[in-house]
Amino acid sequence: MELWSDLRMPAPIRLRELIRTIRTARTQAEEREMIQKECAAIRSSFREEDNTYRCRNVAKLLYMHMLGYPAHFGQLECLKLIASQKFTDKRIGYLGAMLLLDERQDVHLLMTNCIKNDLNHSTQYVQGLALCTLGCMGSSEMCRDLAGEVEKLLKTSNSYLRKKAALCAVHVIRKVPELMEMFLPATKNLLNEKNHGVLHTSVVLLTEMCERSPDMLAHFRKLVPQLVRILKNLIMSGYSPEHDVSGISDPFLQVRILRLLRILGRNDDDSSEAMNDILAQVATNTETSKNVGNAILYETVLTIMDIKSESGLRVLAINILGRFLLNNDKNIRYVALTSLLKTVQTDHNAVQRHRSTIVDCLKDLDVSIKRRAMELSFALVNGNNVRGMMKELLYFLDSCEPEFKADCASGIFLAAEKYAPSKRWHIDTIMRVLTTAGSYVRDDAVPNLIQLITNSVEMHAYTVQRLYKAILGDYSQQPLVQVASWCIGEYGDLLVSGQCEEEEPIQVTEDEVLDILESVLISNMSASVTRGYALTAIMKLSTRFTCTVNRIKKVVSIYGSSIDVELQQRAVEYNALFKKYDHMRPALLERMPVMEKATTNGPTEIVQTNGETEPAVLETKPPPTGLQPTSQANDLLDLLGGNDITPVIPTAPTSKPASAGGELLDLLGDLNLTGSPAPAPAPQISQPPFLLDGLSSQPLFNDIAAGIPSITAYSKNGLKIDFTFERSNTNPSVTVITIQASNSTELDMTDFVFQAAVPKTFQLQLLSPSSSVIPAFNSGTITQVIKVLNPQKQQLRMRIKLTYNHKGSAMQDLAEVNNFPPQSWQ
Repeated sequence: MELWSDLRMPAPIRLRELIRTIRTARTQAEEREMIQKECAAIRSSFREEDNTYRCRNVAKLLYMHMLGYPAHFGQLECLKLIASQKFTDKRIGYLGAMLLLDERQDVHLLMTNCIKNDLNHSTQYVQGLALCTLGCMGSSEMCRDLAGEVEKLLKTSNSYLRKKAALCAVHVIRKVPELMEMFLPATKNLLNEKNHGVLHTSVVLLTEMCERSPDMLAHFRKLVPQLVRILKNLIMSGYSPEHDVSGISDPFLQVRILRLLRILGRNDDDSSEAMNDILAQVATNTETSKNVGNAILYETVLTIMDIKSESGLRVLAINILGRFLLNNDKNIRYVALTSLLKTVQTDHNAVQRHRSTIVDCLKDLDVSIKRRAMELSFALVNGNNVRGMMKELLYFLDSCEPEFKADCASGIFLAAEKYAPSKRWHIDTIMRVLTTAGSYVRDDAVPNLIQLITNSVEMHAYTVQRLYKAILGDYSQQPLVQVASWCIGEYGDLLVSGQCEEEEPIQVTEDEVLDILESVLISNMSASVTRGYALTAIMKLSTRFTCTVNRIKKVVSIYGSSIDVELQQRAVEYNALFKKYDHMRPALLERMPVMEKATTNGPTEIVQTNGETEPAVLETKPPPTGLQPTSQANDLLDLLGGNDITPVIPTAPTSKPASAGGELLDLLGDLNLTGSPAPAPAPQISQPPFLLDGLSSQPLFNDIAAGIPSITAYSKNGLKIDFTFERSNTNPSVTVITIQASNSTELDMTDFVFQAAVPKTFQLQLLSPSSSVIPAFNSGTITQVIKVLNPQKQQLRMRIKLTYNHKGSAMQDLAEVNNFPPQSWQ
């Protein structure tokens, strides 16, 4: 009876019926219930060792796995199917192994022997299944064990097996690179094959070997003429139905050969020369009406740009990209803009010919195309086209989405600073940016514009009048209000006198000027920093205006009790100036001098700037005159055990957060600091009775050029940091190091922080950096001054820590600098 009941057990449903049933489910819960019911039936069948329907059950399990349901309990059943002698069982078993197994699970090692047997099977289709599985999920152990069988199949005359063996060899090389030489003899003969499938996979194998081994790259360069011949035959061959795609013969093989030629021709004159003609033929004979032709042309352009090609060929490649910009397909336009952005530095004049088309892309509806077009437009700006390009970019700034405004404004600032035809044009351009997108500009825009205005002496009256009119009744653009407040405080007398020659002067009274500044102080839109600018401007006007000094005193005294600590401190100090230090007020509040950048010891160099050659002097920012508090310098001394060194800079002590100590100790790492004496407290300097009394008339450092060669302290991932050196003539033991950080990548590096530590026999002081953003494409630098006291004249060593954000990721790196020139410490 039991045997009779087994015979009457219903057969499991077929895969097609399961798919139809699951698709009838109206809800997720109903589908889940069906899957669970079927999985339970499959588990029961597996437990009963049902060989009849194992293949069907595993196939259904794979379908459920593809729907996202767990199917790991079928792994061993896959191995049983692989061991079966039936081809249908092996096919499902190998498919299940590729989907359910990977090298992280030890189960996969159990199939090594089965794969080895199947690689030596008499049927090519079984051998093909084993090759596919090994090439898909073979671990490094399996690849080592089976590499010999794969190499043997590479030499077979069967093209069906050779193409699968070539792809399997690619996987073996990726897993075990040292086995590469095993495949070298067999690989040489693969290019003689007529079968396109074998040719395609052999080119993939050659590409992998060349990318992984410089020796293989040099070895295979002699195959360039043969590859050129294959590519030429593909172009010149007539219609071939089995290889034709949209009228082009085997575009997949053409693309693969072009990629391999790009690798072989890179940095090699002979190989590049051998492929110049065929690249020109491909570029001129390929049909562009279909996407297939565009794919081949794009690969051709990349190859031309990457090898040492002729100048005429490079112009042809850029013209192809220019035609891509007119294509209706957004992807093709984006690819063209990205490629032009990469080549603009080397072939600037050729890209300039397509400037109008690139500018038109700024009006595209696609945000990705807009961003690439904006970046490329900035790269094309030079002294000859700056007016026209800035007009287009300012129009773009007016109408673009908010996420573009910050980058666009920064780009306009940099381009205007570099190529401005006149100072008035420069000031007008930056003011236009501030009025259009002032709230989006970066923090360094305000001090940079103030410096520009200060240095343009003849434009002071014009600038202050323009800024005054710009903020009348509108305080929403905070950077604009900050610059306007600073200029009104600095040049308010010129505004009231109406001495503007550049445009029609306006009549403004002293009270009207103070009304504007007081409105900024009480406006809800004004940030704390903006109010600080306005209060300082009002204070400066006390020495420039004559009739409203009493009103200014009243305003300043009111803010002496402000809840804003910054405003309160300013107001209290300014009140003290009016009372106790009134004799010093005119001198302290006199007009700012012209801010000149100091040149380094290096000679004038010729630099290339967007297609124009012009002389430029390498520049760094001078050390700030205001020095940091003593304890900030001595905290590092305490960490380094410098209890016997007196501070270099005697200024008022302040406290420093304890967390900085841990970072500096991490920085020191393995600098081999011997001994750990108890840190001595920083010497107490008698503090002046008031902050303003500490103003010194003599600079502590009078730096002179000492002819010390500069060094590159760090160069990695596009970030480069150079050190230049100066020695103090007042204290020969002090070395002043100016760091310059530049960024050669295509995106800005933000939140840049430079930290340094030295052994305990030195004293180090880090002054504030010029900015926290390093502009892309080497279009600007961050400068920071380090002062090092070396009383024992020992060799200087330093450990540096760099943190910054780039491409959305937080980056951090440590490095040691041990190559300081002897002149810097002897």
